Amino acid sequence: MTHPISELIELGGPALGLPDPALPAASLDRAGAMADELSALLDHKNGFYAFESALRVLPARSCGPEIGLVEWNYEKLWIDEYRGMADGLLFFAEDVFGGQFCIRADGVYQFDPETARTEKLASSLEGWADALLHNYKVLTGHPLAHEWQRLNGQLPSGIRLVPKRPFIAGGEFSVQNLFPLDAATSMRWRASIAVQIKDLPDGAQIRLKVLD
Repeated sequence: MTHPISELIELGGPALGLPDPALPAASLDRAGAMADELSALLDHKNGFYAFESALRVLPARSCGPEIGLVEWNYEKLWIDEYRGMADGLLFFAEDVFGGQFCIRADGVYQFDPETARTEKLASSLEGWADALLHNYKVLTGHPLAHEWQRLNGQLPSGIRLVPKRPFIAGGEFSVQNLFPLDAATSMRWRASIAVQIKDLPDGAQIRLKVLD
């Protein structure tokens, strides 16, 4: 276990899943060169929250109210809603806004749920953990997670803070613009935004779906 990953694990809360997790071959295949790192991470702590719940690392399998990595990557849960823009990625963690951390062949990426754009963050899980430790306020949204929970109480399991007005549409990164929502519901809703704006020029209007 590398030092950055060990340090991140130590900062995290209790394990979210059962001991001795085992990812199926399909998940390990999608993790590619990082399969051993991912397995080692989950072997040491099978999913956890860190930075006051701003970061959620998924357990291998669902356990109680916590969805697992295997189930989170079911296409029909939310990935299909992106109509191909989220394919070929293995999603394993997320920030407080539901921004995804995912693995593809050449490294660890951030996936923006409102645009489906990906940005490479590191070439390995060790590099990802190191980046989080050095820049967690930006990469996890910790300051807003802290402030929202100071005012409203601890975030329940599986809940992320979603912008009332999407960030891509000029929504502010402020407590007033955030509301709690189930992570999968959030991803399906924001997929509709990403699909609408995929081929639109800057400044074009979009129609947003209102959630009850």
